[in-house]
Amino acid sequence: MTWRQTRISMFRSPKSSQGRTGPHNRNRKSKRRSTGRSRKGQNHQLQRNNLQPSPEEQSKYLALDCEMVGIGTDGLQSALARVVVIDWSGSILLDKFVRVDQPITDYRTFVSGITAQDLQSDNAITYDECRGLVATMLRGKILVGHALKNDLAALGIHHPWQDTRDTAKYEPFMKTRFDDGVLWPRKLRDLVKERLGRDIQVAGRWHSP
Repeated sequence: MTWRQTRISMFRSPKSSQGRTGPHNRNRKSKRRSTGRSRKGQNHQLQRNNLQPSPEEQSKYLALDCEMVGIGTDGLQSALARVVVIDWSGSILLDKFVRVDQPITDYRTFVSGITAQDLQSDNAITYDECRGLVATMLRGKILVGHALKNDLAALGIHHPWQDTRDTAKYEPFMKTRFDDGVLWPRKLRDLVKERLGRDIQVAGRWHSP
């Protein structure tokens, strides 16, 4: 029996109650309508939960993450040193170290996992090469990431806002820190723990992609 047939049968009065009037019968009808709406809502919720994007839809999405090293006095300025791009399923499409032209004063290894050897390896490419590769990959795609403004700025790339999905700016993921009602981004570590039940950026371990 289809849901439409089920819904019709639920609202159809039984023969034994035909011609019956009064509050008792109206209450029974009201309960049946309420039950019908509730079951309809449950059915629609199940449909949404079971809905899986098609392979074509999945192919539109890419996620980006960058790691930086410190340059300048005390390493307070940041320079792009590693870029990772993955697809919908988490498969790595690009993972490259980026050579830094300026003297590196802090490799930030405790966070980035990057060492001098990494940036001198055969896997390291120039900034311009990296920028060109990433720009080509992202063209026409929906970009996913956390605080993407920083990553895109480091790459010198602009991506259309309507094709950007930033978990740091998605309001249902944000929180109010003070009494002014202003929403603030949450840490990616906390979001991943809450939404996916996974531990990332664990203290004492590299935070590299």
